[in-house]
Amino acid sequence: MPLLYLIILALIQGVTEFLPISSSGHLILLPNLSGQADQGQVIDVAAHVGTLAAVVIYFWRDVRVGLAGVPRMLTGRIDTPGSRLAFLLMIATFPVVLFGLFLALTGLDDKMRSITVIGWTMLGFGLLLYWADQKGDEDKMSGDWTIRDAIWMGLAQMLALIPGTSRSGITITAGRWLGYDRHGAAKLSMLMSIPAIFASGSFLAVKVAAEADMQAARDGAIVAGLSFVAALLALVLMMRLLRTVSFTPYVIYRIVLGSALLWIGYTQ
Repeated sequence: MPLLYLIILALIQGVTEFLPISSSGHLILLPNLSGQADQGQVIDVAAHVGTLAAVVIYFWRDVRVGLAGVPRMLTGRIDTPGSRLAFLLMIATFPVVLFGLFLALTGLDDKMRSITVIGWTMLGFGLLLYWADQKGDEDKMSGDWTIRDAIWMGLAQMLALIPGTSRSGITITAGRWLGYDRHGAAKLSMLMSIPAIFASGSFLAVKVAAEADMQAARDGAIVAGLSFVAALLALVLMMRLLRTVSFTPYVIYRIVLGSALLWIGYTQ
C-alpha cells in the first residue's frame, strides 16, 4: 500500500476516533471516494492499537485507578473508586461486545458499509447530538457516574457499530442527555472507549493473525504510530476546547458531510 495513503489513513483514524464525527465512517468512505482498495483488517487493527495507546496515556491517572480496582471488582467488592470504575466500565462494555458478535456472526456488519447508510447516520445522529447538547442539563460530572447511567451509555454505544454513527458521538450524546456537563460526558466516553477498542481490536487481531506478513507488519507499524500521534493531539485539543466551546462545530460538520454523502449516494 502506498506510503502516502497509509499516512492519510492513519491521520484520519487518529483524528476522528475520539471526535464525534465517526472514524469508521471516514475509513469506509476513503477507499470508496479515492478508488483505492479497502485497507484491510491488518491496518484496522494497527489503527486501533495506536488510538488505544493515545487514550490510555491521556487518561493514565484514571486508567491506573481502574486497573488497580480490577482485583477487588472480580471478588465482588465494589467499595473503592478503582473497583467502582472498573465495574461501571465492564457494565458499559457488555452491550457493544454482544451486539458486535451478533453483527459479525450474521454478516450484517458488511451490509451496512454503504455511502447512504453513512450519510443518514452522519446526519441523524449529528442532529441528535445537537439536541442533547443544547437541552441536556449540566448538573453531573464524570465522578457522579452510576450503574444506571453506565447501562444507558453502554446501550447507546451499541449503535456505534452502525457506520457513521460515531462511538464517541453517541456516547457523548447519551451523557449529555443524562445530565453530564460537556467535559464529563466526553471524559466518560473516552474511558468507555478503552475496553471497547481493546475488545474490537482483539477480535480483529485474532482474525488476521494468520494472514500477517512482513509488508503488512511494516504498514501496520506506520499506521499505529501515526494514529497514536494524531489521536493524542485530537484528544488534547477537544478536551481543552470543551471548557469553552459546545459540540455545535462537530454537528455542522456532520450535517454538511452527511448531506453530501446522501446526494452522492442517491445520484450515482
